[in-house]
Amino acid sequence: MKIRVLIASLFFFMIGNVNAHQQKTAVTTISFNHRVNTIEVMHKFYLHDAEHAVRDLFDPSADILSSKATQNTFADYVQHQFAIESNDGKPLPLTFVGLELDGKYLWIYQETNIPEKISGMSISNGALQDLWPSQVNLVNIEGQGKLQSLLFEHSDRWLTVSLPE
Repeated sequence: MKIRVLIASLFFFMIGNVNAHQQKTAVTTISFNHRVNTIEVMHKFYLHDAEHAVRDLFDPSADILSSKATQNTFADYVQHQFAIESNDGKPLPLTFVGLELDGKYLWIYQETNIPEKISGMSISNGALQDLWPSQVNLVNIEGQGKLQSLLFEHSDRWLTVSLPE
């Protein structure tokens, strides 16, 4: 019985340690909203990763939890690291919609109009990869045919996806 308690205690201790470390993973969803003719972009970062990032990138005393200015600085950084081009090479101008803290996540929202004819997109997502080469950014594209995903690792600059017209 004591062995089981010891193993269970070690297991829960290890889970707690894993959750306390940086994840170095972010997820972005690009959603075609045909009802309002916009492409909505939702970046989801682990708050713990964002905390470390703002301290390493901007200010060692930065506080992303309580400082709206620090949150906006991080959002600006993410917006400069992310871009979408239509299949003909034209940049899609993204507008900042806002950000929110949601539990253990920080969300950053952008949008743009859906181009008249779009049969593909090139996407760049290098957020946090300049800071951590092991950072992985997953981008899901939904609402324009079947769900498609792109996985950005450190050496990826632009990845392309084909879309049904």
